[in-house]
Amino acid sequence: MNDIINAIKTRRSIRKFMDEMPSQESIDAIIEAGLYAASAMGTQSPVIIAVTNKELRDKLSRDNCKIGGWQEGFDPFYNAPVILIVLAEKKYPNRVYDGSLVLGNMMTAAHSLGLGSIWIHRAREEFESDEYKTLLKDLGVTGESEYEGIGHCAIGFIDGETPKAAPRRENRVFYAR
Repeated sequence: MNDIINAIKTRRSIRKFMDEMPSQESIDAIIEAGLYAASAMGTQSPVIIAVTNKELRDKLSRDNCKIGGWQEGFDPFYNAPVILIVLAEKKYPNRVYDGSLVLGNMMTAAHSLGLGSIWIHRAREEFESDEYKTLLKDLGVTGESEYEGIGHCAIGFIDGETPKAAPRRENRVFYAR
């Protein structure tokens, strides 16, 4: 089987990460894979915020937990040390689709490098707040319109075994020949 198809078929969402930080080289390779995702009309509207600062990562976790309605102390990023946040300009009608492709590429790339990943929602709610809009401005993220958070890609070394694939449901493919 081809390496790319194998990576797609064997990647799983990971819900338990080690504290150990992946190498900068791996983080950069994952981000680069995201930047090569297809985008509608080649707009390349999604941007990626790479959070490796523990203080900011932990604040994002607390805020995400609050938005999700979980008990205080729950970590919706499952201890992953790297959070790659994908956002796209609101003016682009395909922003969610384009950002989703970025997230998919990054998760597959992480797996191909021996790292785990998981897509975590609530980036939209986070980046609707003035506090996170200010963070974008402070980071130099500017555009012709406001940005919408598409999702978080939590990355890190897997703590434990990679989960097995669930059987694929039947009757999901229909050929029109």
